[in-house]
Amino acid sequence: MKSTRIRILTIGAAVMLAVAAAIAQGMHGHGGPGGDLRHMFNRLDLTSAQHDQVKAIWAKEKPTLQPLMQQMRQNHSAMSALEASGSFDEAKTRALATQNAQTMIELQVQHARIKSEMMQVLTPDQKAKLAQIEADREAHMSKHAPPPPAD
Repeated sequence: MKSTRIRILTIGAAVMLAVAAAIAQGMHGHGGPGGDLRHMFNRLDLTSAQHDQVKAIWAKEKPTLQPLMQQMRQNHSAMSALEASGSFDEAKTRALATQNAQTMIELQVQHARIKSEMMQVLTPDQKAKLAQIEADREAHMSKHAPPPPAD
């Protein structure tokens, strides 16, 4: 029973780290926090005024995002060090996983806030185009997702 519980906790922590890495990559992938969002917005043929507004949104939100991204990197490093130590410490693993989950929540909230602000800058046609870009991206990602584990 205890080994099953430890296995589940270890898998859970690994999944959380993978999700965190995916979020961090998505937010960092194209030259800084929010990279995927920036990349999508760059495909919308923004006017010069819209571009300036989007740039101002990023400048305003950057001081909030940077410490969260740093925390994600620190959490990942701490979990890696803990795993490499050779002995399993459930309390430390839980504490790191909890801290990581809270950081991920904050990153997702910030991402939603930024996207909401940026959506206000778009025309109806640009919003429709963005919806299509996001749908295409989701379809592409679902094709490449691993199958669910068999029980």
